[in-house]
Amino acid sequence: MDKSRLLRIIGQFKGKKILVIGDIMLDKYIWGEVSRISPEAPVQVVNVLRESYAPGGAANVANNIAALNAKAFMVGIVGNDNAKDSLISELEKREIDVEGIFTEKNKPTIQKVRVIGRSQQLLRFDYEEKGYVNADTEKNILDFILGKIDGADAVIVSDYAKGVITKNLMEKIIKISMEKNKIVIVDPKPRHKDFYKNSTLITPNHTEAHQMTNLEEEENTDNDAGKMGKRLIKELNSNVLITRGEKGMSLFEKNGEITHIPAYAKEVYDIVGAGDTSVAFLTLALASGASFKEGAIIANHAAGITVGKIGTSTDFKSG
Repeated sequence: MDKSRLLRIIGQFKGKKILVIGDIMLDKYIWGEVSRISPEAPVQVVNVLRESYAPGGAANVANNIAALNAKAFMVGIVGNDNAKDSLISELEKREIDVEGIFTEKNKPTIQKVRVIGRSQQLLRFDYEEKGYVNADTEKNILDFILGKIDGADAVIVSDYAKGVITKNLMEKIIKISMEKNKIVIVDPKPRHKDFYKNSTLITPNHTEAHQMTNLEEEENTDNDAGKMGKRLIKELNSNVLITRGEKGMSLFEKNGEITHIPAYAKEVYDIVGAGDTSVAFLTLALASGASFKEGAIIANHAAGITVGKIGTSTDFKSG
């Protein structure tokens, strides 16, 4: 692949406008030192040194978009709580548009609290309440999308199956996007498989692809990925990019082309955020005129940088 061509594509990311729709979260990190075992129970004692916050879930996709000098319009929900204020603040600091974030009083802001000691994640606390958004919130989200779609270069749906992405909403997003000639990239969850029919491209990981196809899980081989990719194309009428961890990525296009891309990462420390980074780079590449193959190669490289770091990351200069 022509490296100068790929660099030209990346150079066109600046100024692109991307609608990011999905389950937004607040990632909180508690950083500390571990030097002893508690006298109260056989557990490690973490001496807390500092705390930090970052956008998580679909909000980390928007974070990646913004870090690449493009404009992200975040669409999702939060609860009426302190975590909402922290999350909105983190998004605004990154110049992410938050007009499409709506408050649901009966749900908390989704929050993931990770305890990190000696550069390793020791524990995670989750604050969330599953269940689909109510009809009024769904209408507000759809109305916001309708108002922004004409000016958008692409749409990302980042589905964590926490309640924002309903079948009705997903079908309407795809219908509207097709009418407006906008690409729709979906980071899917297996339980919502049928929601994604006719999207431009879906990006399941290896395990998700197995769950979506109901095929017997085999070794993580090109042949195994091939069976899943072909079935997903047939069932969903969508191009498919299966992310396969240390085995890289496998791209399946509706025109019949198949491309296996080896992993870029030299060392894998933490996979948090790698999928979000991949879908952000992939979408911006496609919005900048890249082919699916070129977009996948760029996304693979970016994800490789992310898994070499601890926590969600938007430092793409390393590597």
